[in-house]
Amino acid sequence: MNIIAEQSSYLGEYLPVAIYAVIVILTGAAMLGLPAILGPSRKIPGKGSPYECGVPLLGEARQRFSIRFYLVAILFVLFDIETVFLIPWAVTYKELLGSMGWVVIAEMLVFIGILFTGYIYAWRRGGLDWD
Repeated sequence: MNIIAEQSSYLGEYLPVAIYAVIVILTGAAMLGLPAILGPSRKIPGKGSPYECGVPLLGEARQRFSIRFYLVAILFVLFDIETVFLIPWAVTYKELLGSMGWVVIAEMLVFIGILFTGYIYAWRRGGLDWD
């Protein structure tokens, strides 16, 4: 009898989770099924055609892009992520300076030096030119 009481209390703890899972499944099924039942059944020809920035599409959607677009995107992500590392340092600058002294400034100067070296490298290799 004691085992049955323990099992029922154990299952009782997970009853809200089971009810929640059932509600989630029913809600998902309703979201997927009701538009097919209640939505319009006739197809409009222009509805499925590509439309871009208020102008009908002029040509193929699949065309080649210049490698410069990808290069600029990767350089942006690279320098943007490195810049994000500066924010926590700037926020805790006074606290770090008091506890660790000039080591904090030296570490940040090394970091900015590496960042600047990457910038100069990208500039010299022509990664920032759009010719």
